[in-house]
Amino acid sequence: MPRCCASLAGLAALWSLLAAGCAVGPNFQRPTMEMPAAWTGEPAGTEARVADQELRRWWEGFNDPQLTSLIERAMAANLDLRQAAARVRQARAARGVAFAAIGPTLDASAGHERSRTTVGVVGDLYQAGFDAGWEIDLFGGTRRGIEAAEADLTAAVEEQNGVLVSLSAEVARNYITLRVGQQRLAMARQTLTAQRKTAELTRQRYEAGLVNRLDRSNAEAQLATTAAQVPVLESAVRQTMHTLAVLLGQPPATLVAELTPDAPVPVAVTPVPAGLPSDLLRRRPDIRKAEAALHAATARIGVATADLFPRFTLSGALSFSDTHLGSLFTWAERGWSFGPSVSWRLFESGRTLANIELRKAMQEEEGLAYQQTVLTALREVEDALVAAAKEEEHRRALLEATIANRKVVELAIRLYQAGETDFLAVVVAQRALYAAEDALAQGTGTAAIELVALYKALGGGWGQERKL
Repeated sequence: MPRCCASLAGLAALWSLLAAGCAVGPNFQRPTMEMPAAWTGEPAGTEARVADQELRRWWEGFNDPQLTSLIERAMAANLDLRQAAARVRQARAARGVAFAAIGPTLDASAGHERSRTTVGVVGDLYQAGFDAGWEIDLFGGTRRGIEAAEADLTAAVEEQNGVLVSLSAEVARNYITLRVGQQRLAMARQTLTAQRKTAELTRQRYEAGLVNRLDRSNAEAQLATTAAQVPVLESAVRQTMHTLAVLLGQPPATLVAELTPDAPVPVAVTPVPAGLPSDLLRRRPDIRKAEAALHAATARIGVATADLFPRFTLSGALSFSDTHLGSLFTWAERGWSFGPSVSWRLFESGRTLANIELRKAMQEEEGLAYQQTVLTALREVEDALVAAAKEEEHRRALLEATIANRKVVELAIRLYQAGETDFLAVVVAQRALYAAEDALAQGTGTAAIELVALYKALGGGWGQERKL
C-alpha cells in the first residue's frame, strides 16, 4: 500500500475511534409519571389485563359484518390516512438525509482548456480529478441529528396510528348514527300508519255522531305532527351515508344503495375490559407520539451544543493533467494531497448559546405536552367508562318505559272504542309511546357510541407491529 494511503487510513481509523466515544448534550430518558392503580369507573372484579388483539380489531365485537367491511375499506382508502402515510415517508427520507451526513463525500471533476500564448502557440490542457472530504463527528452533533430524525420518524408513525384509531371510531360512530336514524325513520313511518288508521276511525265516528269535532281535530293534528318528522329524519339518514362515503375516500353518493336497506343498531356482545391505566403509555398513539417528540427535542439540544466545539475534517484530492487526452490518466501525471483541517467559530455574539437555550425551552415544552397528553388520556378513559356504564343503565330504563307505554296505548284504544274514555287519552298515550320508542332508539345508539368512545380512549384500532 502506498505510504500516503496507509497514513490516510490510519488517521481515519484514529478519528473514527475518537468520534465513537463522545456525544454532547443530554441523553434521552423516558419520562415517568405516577399512574393510578385502577380505573375508578370500571366495575369491581373486572379483569385487569386486556389482550391487544381484542383492542386492535374491537369493532368485531359488534358482530356486524357491514361495520367491519366499512372500517376495513376506510383503512385502505381514507385520504387523511393516506396523508399520514405520506408524512411517514417524508420522515423516513429525512432520516436518510440526516444519516448521510455522517459519511464521507466524493466529488469528481473534469475539464478541457484550449489556449494561445503571446508568441502564437496554440495548445490543449486536459484535467481530471477527485476530491474527498469527511467531517469527523467528534462531538456527536451529527449523531444527535440522526437521533432526532429517528424520533421524528417514530412520531410520524404514531401520528399515522392515531389516525387509524380516530378513523375506526369515526366510521363506527357514523354507522351507528345511520342505523339509529333508519330505525327512528321506520318507527316514525309505522307510527304514521297507525295514526292514519286512528284518524280515519275518528273521522268515521265523528260522521256517525259518536265523537265531537275536537277528537277529530286532535287526531288530524297528531298525524300532521308525526308526518313533519319524516323528511327531517330522511335528510339526516342520507347525510350520514354521505359522511361514511367520504370517510372511505369515495364520492358522497357511493354508498347510498349499499346502506339503504335497514339493519339493527349494532350492540357489542362482550365489551373489552379497560385494563390497567399504565397500559395507556404503550397503547395510545398520541402518548407514544408525545414521547417521540420529547426524544427529538432532547436530541436537538445536542445538535445545538455541538456548535460550541471545533469541527475536524479529513480531506484529500487526486488530480491528473496533461496536454494530450490519451495520456491524461498515466500515473506520472498525477497530483495528490490529503490532510486534516479544523475550524472553530470563536465569536458569533452568543448565537450558539441562545440556540442551546432555545432548544432546552423547546424540550421543556415537549415534556409538559407529554404530561398533558397522559392526563388527557386518563380523563378520556374515565369519562368513557362512566358514560358507557350509565348509558347502558339509561337504555334499559328506556326499554322498560317503552314496554309500559305500549300497554297504555293498547288499553287507551280499547277504552276509547268501548266509549269509556275520550280520544284525548288515546292521543296522549300514542304521543308518549312514540316519544319512548324514539328515545329508546336514540338511547341504544348512544350506548353503542359511548362504547366506541371507550375503545378509542383505550387506543384501540391500530396494530402494535408496524415497520418503520
